Amino acid sequence: MLELSDSSRIIAGIVLLTVITIEIGGTFLLAIVRGKVPMTDFQKTFARAGHAHAGMLVTLGLVCLVLADATGLTGFAGWIARAGVPFAAIFMSAGFFLSSAGREVEKPNGLIGLLWIGAAGLAAGTLTLGVGLLTA
Repeated sequence: MLELSDSSRIIAGIVLLTVITIEIGGTFLLAIVRGKVPMTDFQKTFARAGHAHAGMLVTLGLVCLVLADATGLTGFAGWIARAGVPFAAIFMSAGFFLSSAGREVEKPNGLIGLLWIGAAGLAAGTLTLGVGLLTA
């Protein structure tokens, strides 16, 4: 039987609760596709990207928790290996959604920086976890 560390179990519980927000986002995306929410093509593209990144990164984040426990990483490295990808799910999705918010928006606003913060979290988490797995 697989037993998660307390850190991974808590992060997994929190991550699974965020799936509700992804479902709400999916409902909103359906309203956009049906034409019930007026958006520019740019905004539609960013809404799709934000939703897709959220779902994919939450799934990857859950896998990373199990893998992080297999490495024996502790301390700061263990935290980065466990939280980097879930962190990326939040910040990258927020970057897509918030940088395209408003009426008739045709290009991202300054909140696109959130996307890059999330990308840094993704890189740090996967790099730490990958090295941890190779050296375990």
